[in-house]
Amino acid sequence: MPAIFLNPSTQENEYVTGGNEEYYMNLIVDAMIPYLRLNGFDIARSNPGDSLDDIIARVDEQRPGLYLALRSGDSPEGTEPPLQGINVYHYAYTPVGGERAVYYITENLRGIYPDPNFVRIIPADTRELRDTNAPAVVVELGYRGNPEDEMWMKENIDTIARNLALSITQFFNLPFADITEPLSQRL
Repeated sequence: MPAIFLNPSTQENEYVTGGNEEYYMNLIVDAMIPYLRLNGFDIARSNPGDSLDDIIARVDEQRPGLYLALRSGDSPEGTEPPLQGINVYHYAYTPVGGERAVYYITENLRGIYPDPNFVRIIPADTRELRDTNAPAVVVELGYRGNPEDEMWMKENIDTIARNLALSITQFFNLPFADITEPLSQRL
């Protein structure tokens, strides 16, 4: 059974349209889990109070086949126009598989984001990508401070969750089993 570690943001950064980053990234991860379970994944997840050191230690101990963190980018106040789009990060040096995962995630997100030209792959050298002992990807699903991005994230939780789960199955070379009812209709 392939293993994955999901790390939704623990940052309570406020959205201009209401709510915050931690809340919405956790909703997306909550919606991903049924897809991943149906597709046979062993799932580990960070806890809201975990520090980055705690998360990296858990990943290193569990050694999943993929580490996926979900965030939203920062569009600083006064940025005109506000920043827009999705950023998909992998470790810039010896990506250890993260680069392949980024390819599937980026290509699939381009299929659902309103402007596919704003879905970017960005090599980076952050502790989260460098020190995690697994192929690691960080996805910023839109920009805080951009009302259009915030609303897109809020209105497409199930679509984003399904899309990311599909990308993960592709990364592991597995067929994708779909759920017929989105999470919002099962609650």
